[in-house]
This record gives sequence, structure tokens and C-alpha cells, in this order.
Amino acid sequence: MPRQPFKPGDEVYVIYRNPHAANVAHIKEAEVVDHPLHEGELALFMYDTYHAFAEDDAVFSSYEEAERLYRELFDGV
Repeated sequence: MPRQPFKPGDEVYVIYRNPHAANVAHIKEAEVVDHPLHEGELALFMYDTYHAFAEDDAVFSSYEEAERLYRELFDGV
């Protein structure tokens, strides 16, 4: 998925898989922030934790975009 040009302060929506139950996923709102440990890098802030961007992250600028892919992946629509 091509990375959009996010910047600190952007509110985004992430399809987030539960790390304890691989078959459970949710659409979660997150904020794009400067990574606190890696200068010049961005991170996602959600669940009171910083998450470094990964190449395969499903990050969207709108809930509707996230929901469309979520339904396609998990509802078979």
C-alpha cells in the first residue's frame, strides 16, 4: 500500500490487529507524531503508545477509506 504524505498532527485511521488474537481487527483512530526515539521519523500514537510506521501498515486519512478495505478483507465484500 503506497504511503501517503502524512505529517505530525494528522489524525488517521488504522486497521489494527489484536496482537493476542490474530483473527481480531478493528479500525482505530491514531495521531501521526514525530517518533520520540528516532529523529526525523514519524510514528503512530494510539493506545497511549508510539508505533513506528511499518511498510505494510494499513493507514488511511478517513474512516470511510479504512472501512472499505476492512470490509473487503474481513467481510468478504
